[in-house]
Amino acid sequence: STVFMALNKNTGQAKCWGFSAFGVSCSDRDLKGMTDVYSTSTAFMALDKNTGRAKCWGSWSTGGSCSDLDFEGVTDVYSGGSAFVALNKNTGQGQCWGFAAFGGSCSDL
Repeated sequence: STVFMALNKNTGQAKCWGFSAFGVSCSDRDLKGMTDVYSTSTAFMALDKNTGRAKCWGSWSTGGSCSDLDFEGVTDVYSGGSAFVALNKNTGQGQCWGFAAFGGSCSDL
């Protein structure tokens, strides 16, 4: 990974660092209530597993955009270098986003 983040779950404040060309700044992000954070090589995701609210930013091609996805009920998120996958163990549903050739497309599963 070329970007990194640490989240204070109590305050919602985060520190991001790494390769700055990919939106590594998180100083303007409201992450209050987020329970988990994930990253690909050039994008971030913050998730509140209790509500399904999520925010993604960074390089669009590696998962930096997730506003059109529904994360309600998501139990697990995994990330690779170029994509994310979110799973709901209760329903068996999953969704992928990021670079399609490297896991960002899972419509065939």
